[in-house]
Amino acid sequence: MTADQVMVGVGLIVVLAVGSQLLASRLRVPALLILLPVGFAAGALTDNVNPEKLLGEAFSPLVSLAVAVILYEAGLGLELRRLRGHTRRIVVRLLWLGALITWLAGALFAAPVLDMSRGAAVMLGAILVVSGPTVVGPLLNFVRPSERLQRILVWEGSLIDPVGGILGALVFHAVVAGELKGFGSQLEQFAASAAVGAVGGAIGVGVLWLLLRHVRLNEELATSAQIAAVIGIAAACDALREDTGLISAVVMGMAMVNLPGLDIPARRPFLDTLVSLIIGLLFISISATVTPASLRHVVLPSLALVALLVLVVRPLVALVSTAGTDVRGGERWFIGWMAPRGIVAAATASTFSATLVTRGVDGAERILPATFVVIVATVTLYGLTAFPVARRLGVLRPARSRPLLVGGSPWAVDLGRALRSAGLDVLMWAGAERQRARIEEAGLPLTPGELLAAASGSGAELEGITGVLLLTEEDDFNALAAMTLRESVEGPVHRLGPAADSQGVVAPYTGGEPLFRTGLTGPELARRYEAGARVTTRRADGAVPAGHDVLFVVRADGRLVPVTPAHTPEARPGDIAVLLGPPPGKPPA
Repeated sequence: MTADQVMVGVGLIVVLAVGSQLLASRLRVPALLILLPVGFAAGALTDNVNPEKLLGEAFSPLVSLAVAVILYEAGLGLELRRLRGHTRRIVVRLLWLGALITWLAGALFAAPVLDMSRGAAVMLGAILVVSGPTVVGPLLNFVRPSERLQRILVWEGSLIDPVGGILGALVFHAVVAGELKGFGSQLEQFAASAAVGAVGGAIGVGVLWLLLRHVRLNEELATSAQIAAVIGIAAACDALREDTGLISAVVMGMAMVNLPGLDIPARRPFLDTLVSLIIGLLFISISATVTPASLRHVVLPSLALVALLVLVVRPLVALVSTAGTDVRGGERWFIGWMAPRGIVAAATASTFSATLVTRGVDGAERILPATFVVIVATVTLYGLTAFPVARRLGVLRPARSRPLLVGGSPWAVDLGRALRSAGLDVLMWAGAERQRARIEEAGLPLTPGELLAAASGSGAELEGITGVLLLTEEDDFNALAAMTLRESVEGPVHRLGPAADSQGVVAPYTGGEPLFRTGLTGPELARRYEAGARVTTRRADGAVPAGHDVLFVVRADGRLVPVTPAHTPEARPGDIAVLLGPPPGKPPA
């Protein structure tokens, strides 16, 4: 290809990747539903969007390195200390039992139906083990199942990618070494691959630990250093032994987030943006390599494989994984109806199948188109049916707001009780032991400290948080926390306004509209509470009683709307007003 054709091709891939993600965001559908057909159509209609022609032999190594970055970022979300309680047993079972059952069933079915050799079928089965948070997350955000289901499925999706990457790499080496003949003799090869990846990951962790712990790097340089280390270590591992870079990337991500003494930001805007762009580029590029001719004899057998995976394998995995737990029937069946395939399946299929085809493995040329069909079919099926299935099974989360109140002063705890009496599912957090004890004495749920410290959208997502109210007595803390959390929490973040004569370092000079009417600051709220005022609720169907201030309005559908200096929500039939004023039976002062 000429230089101009290469330029046009690269530009088209980038524009199509970002444009597809923008369109998916506007339509509120998983990006894969747009990326895959767009890439397939672009590859079929033009010769410019053909990464194998654009990059030649460099395409496969670049895909491997891109997947390494994705897996590293996924590993950074695997804080093992948060995998506890009732979810641990189910998630662990979903990983090892689910991977084993899916792998074996997919391989046994693919061999005769897709007319593959044993080696190609086992490779396809290993590839189809993965699901991934890039697919599951958007679906769950749209469906909004119960908190328990959200947590279980997000953890499974985050962990199954690296598990599938490691399994795929090990199976690939076994197939290349002898197409599974003399499988026992290949155990040494497996160990060698795992050792290369683990040692490479350990070296990368050591380098990053030295840089992040002992060298003062700003956020941009720290992120750049992580990306460089992941790519450099993954490339070195792949050069020593094919595809061991995936193992090293997973090891690095999991180790970095779980090592004590390292300050890994919970939100990594540049890395998140890079991973999102890589996902779009990979899906456009990989789907463009799937030609209509390659699908001609694969579509129907692959759809039969999809039927097996969706209707038999996944429900069986859910049943086995939740046996003996307190998961009820509706939740069990929804877990059995949520296993779309995503980016790692596509990338590993593209990487491994090309090498297996050159090695002459019979049926390897069907791995990529079959994976393409499985991805399109599962994402489309689950994307269109997940919400009605969740509604039918009764596992949808209530539409009501679930605010996180930060602060433990008496009036803030009283506010928490009032919001709960209005039907909201309130969470609270406070730092001081005295305040935490006050919250617990009031019977309000106290969130773990790491939820607020992490300030991560994923953490808030797992807890089902729809907004944050910063109500501490420290104006500067409220202001700084608001600036941080607005970048990570999906819902609104509100804070108390500083006192008019505040000498704070940050609060008086920070933008953003504060809570409540002008003058109703933290000190004023505390003063009025000490003077006998209390937070109460009443139907918002009449005039506000004398001596009372409206703080919030709880809509009939459970949404929480605050009063601000610029906006007082209009009361509607069925709304509940949250007021600050004299307790019932006592006249205003």
